[in-house]
Amino acid sequence: MPDLCFVIPVYNHEGAIGGTLDSLRAFGIPCVLIDDGCDQACRETLKRLAAAEPDWLHLVVREKNGGKGAAVKSGLREAQRLGYSHAIQVDADGQHNPADIPQFIEQSAANPQALICGYPVYDRSVPMGRFIARYLTHIWVWINSRSFEIRDSMCGLRSYPLAQTVALLDEEFTGDRMDFDPEVLVRWHWRGYGLIQLPVKVCYPTDGVSHFRGFEDNLLISAMHTRLFFGMLARLFRRSKKQVVA
Repeated sequence: MPDLCFVIPVYNHEGAIGGTLDSLRAFGIPCVLIDDGCDQACRETLKRLAAAEPDWLHLVVREKNGGKGAAVKSGLREAQRLGYSHAIQVDADGQHNPADIPQFIEQSAANPQALICGYPVYDRSVPMGRFIARYLTHIWVWINSRSFEIRDSMCGLRSYPLAQTVALLDEEFTGDRMDFDPEVLVRWHWRGYGLIQLPVKVCYPTDGVSHFRGFEDNLLISAMHTRLFFGMLARLFRRSKKQVVA
């Protein structure tokens, strides 16, 4: 069995994080919580939770908010430093159904070199605007990966093999906010690493808090697609050049 932990980025979800942790408790898997520059109320909540169960909860504090991607990267690096081989990323706001998690544990054990990624099965709580914008991102991901392999690039329920993932993060640029989830998958695909995708039920936040910043995050996602597009063209050029030389 892989040595697993949960990695949970948190930014001002003090109303939801307790319920999210309660839903994970039965798995008996340690949790790495990342305080991504939270306000005082959330910071105190996280400190209290971690102090109450230090054998289960490990708290990483980022003094300034860096975004979901930056928080996840901090959590993955900390998980590796603590000696874990795999980290299951879970959103703090209760979007994910804990009943879906056993399949991630099983697949990580059966395929330890693969990134296990969820693709969402929505209920009626999904905002239509978010759904449409998400599909547009999928189209660009398919173009930039030159493949339909990646079914959904934005689902936050994933199991990362840490050695490969941290090496990728150290060697390549990835975004720090909402652009992180799709970008790391495309770069993972470019490297030819294994990817297994599983259906997961998704409902939108239990505490009504969304940190998606309409203009700013859409701009970052557009910039991410642009750099991946030109990266894809550069890869094609290098490949065709090698074929000509051969």
